[in-house]
Amino acid sequence: MSTQSDKSFEWTDLDRRAVDTIRVLAMDAVEEAGSGHPGTAMSLAPAAYLLFQRVMRHDPTDPDWTGRDRFVLSAGHSSLTLYIQLYLAGYGLTLDDLKHLRKWGSLTPGHPEHGHTAGVETTTGPLGQGLGNAVGMAMAARRERGLFDPEAAAGESPFDHYIYSIVSDGDIEEGISHEVSAIAGHQKLGNLVVIYDDNHISIEDDTNIAKSEDVAARYEAYGWHVQRVDWTADGEYKEDPEALYRAIEAAREVTDRPSFIALRTIIGWPSPNKQNTGKIHGSALGADEVAATKRVLGWNPDQTFEVPEDVLEHTRKVIDRGRAARAEWEQAYEAWRAANAERAAEFDRIRARRLPDGWTAKLPEFEAGKGLATRAASGEVLNAIGPVLPELWGGSADLAESNNTTMKGEPSFIPDEYQTKAFPGGRYGRTLHFGIREHGMGAILNGITLHGGTRPYGGTFLVFSDYMRPSVRLAALMKLPVTYVWTHDSIGLGEDGPTHQPVEHLWALRAIPGLDVVRPADANETAVAWRTVLEHTDRPAGLALTRQKVPTFDRSEFGSAEGTAKGGYVLADASNGQPEVILIATGSEVQIAVEARKVLEEAGTPTRVVSMPCVEWFEEQDDAYKQQVLPPAVRARVSVEAGIALGWRGYVGEAGESVSLEHFGASADYQTLYEQFGFTAERVVAAAHASIAKANAGGRGSTTGN
Repeated sequence: MSTQSDKSFEWTDLDRRAVDTIRVLAMDAVEEAGSGHPGTAMSLAPAAYLLFQRVMRHDPTDPDWTGRDRFVLSAGHSSLTLYIQLYLAGYGLTLDDLKHLRKWGSLTPGHPEHGHTAGVETTTGPLGQGLGNAVGMAMAARRERGLFDPEAAAGESPFDHYIYSIVSDGDIEEGISHEVSAIAGHQKLGNLVVIYDDNHISIEDDTNIAKSEDVAARYEAYGWHVQRVDWTADGEYKEDPEALYRAIEAAREVTDRPSFIALRTIIGWPSPNKQNTGKIHGSALGADEVAATKRVLGWNPDQTFEVPEDVLEHTRKVIDRGRAARAEWEQAYEAWRAANAERAAEFDRIRARRLPDGWTAKLPEFEAGKGLATRAASGEVLNAIGPVLPELWGGSADLAESNNTTMKGEPSFIPDEYQTKAFPGGRYGRTLHFGIREHGMGAILNGITLHGGTRPYGGTFLVFSDYMRPSVRLAALMKLPVTYVWTHDSIGLGEDGPTHQPVEHLWALRAIPGLDVVRPADANETAVAWRTVLEHTDRPAGLALTRQKVPTFDRSEFGSAEGTAKGGYVLADASNGQPEVILIATGSEVQIAVEARKVLEEAGTPTRVVSMPCVEWFEEQDDAYKQQVLPPAVRARVSVEAGIALGWRGYVGEAGESVSLEHFGASADYQTLYEQFGFTAERVVAAAHASIAKANAGGRGSTTGN
């Protein structure tokens, strides 16, 4: 893991003035914006400058260079900490970009956004998420090395690099930090270095009002390598960049544990009146305080956005150092490619997010008539495609047996000493174990995906998607192809009762823009669903899968499961091809709709059944296809899903009916629950008749029993 740093350390007047330039720019940018977070950017100026100018291996002219170190600003509210470094280092940001902080259309939004600004590795702001992303990146780096260069000596592979993260008190206080930090310690991620800005201040001022634990001791308990650097130790504030530099050097020498550096700073230093207060955390200093601070620094208070030419020339030299480091890395990388042609071709394919030719031939086809839970079908799909998709890896939040997320015969991703009888493995293994940490799992999956080189999935019960929702939302915001395996998708899980039975979750998740929620009706829909999810590289997807067995439809009698890829399709059409009513169902309720259709048809009512596994995919289809599946002229419609109706009302219309669950579940076997809560063919038939009556009456009137 060679880097740009060396053992010597020199801190020149130019370095000091560069750091003061950062402070001045932070004050001016927030003042110009009228809002923002100047204090942390001011006090973290030496630390961020050290990382970008002395420590990290990076090339500002190639922000996506595979061999780069990654930097994650988990304290995303202090976006200027990152933006100013990107400007000074030459990533393409200009002084005008800093002047347009938090403005419409700028490259400097209020919080860093991945894919929007070059050099931003992840979208941060929701506290603790960035730390989780950093842990995921560190895990991905180890897995990637195991895939492509496992034989190389430590530090000698082109896939060896470090992940650096700056975290704040807010990150540390959020519960997700416990989850991901515990995993990082357990995984012994020696390629992860975290700097904790221990400034004792949050929006509500002194953190003593809400926090009193010894954070460093907490990380020691996780098994991290912990150091303390206190710039207040002598009773007065004295920044000591060399002490921090030496701590970072020591951290990188520790390869069997992640490293945590508690850096004691004073927020807003050297503001004479607002340093060390909550006021400077999240608001502009004000013109008078900016002027006073500039005088303390020896700067002209009448100048704004002042960047001395010699300072900019000095900081831009990191471009030359970065290009030299990349050229050196390229030599090792090309040597690896020459010696590993097959691995290199696989690396190129995976990095480009291309699927291998012919991989779909491995997808299983399931025998008609055999009852199979869709969670079990999903497990069979993973076992079938695992050998041809080495980039695909994942696991569960302690529910592997229930989620069916473990590929048969694949070793666990775990330090050798922690493998178990049930789960043997090693540090380059494939099966992930998140423990009972859904929120942390979500953030780690995002970090793995952001790092590149592999593609992850993670499983838990659908009801516990609530615990990971912030991470899921960020995956959608960043357009990351993360896959969630959410099983036990309805009251059909049975005896565990209402605490474990998702009712509102499907539509709550469908409400997240950019997230595909897929609830297949049978095993073959599940296979097509997995295929379609993997073919998408620009969005996350959640598979909502049954615990209970569902029938596998005979596709010689029913529509092809290929319709799954379009989100909704005609599973069974009206006998005369002209439906009087359309039944729209998902998942385990599709079989109920099919039974109801049989009753309706026998009574002379032409009935169409539409399986709608993914409304997001259906909405992507052209109008002609959607009208073909759901003809506007057929106003009598019934939706059938074991959850709240919410969004189905837009599909069934004013004449439509919804067979739904508008309350919590109960503890009983699933057959009893479905009968008691009205998820029966008889109920669907009654709803169909009611909808037909309303449609014939012009949509007026109401019915009972729903």
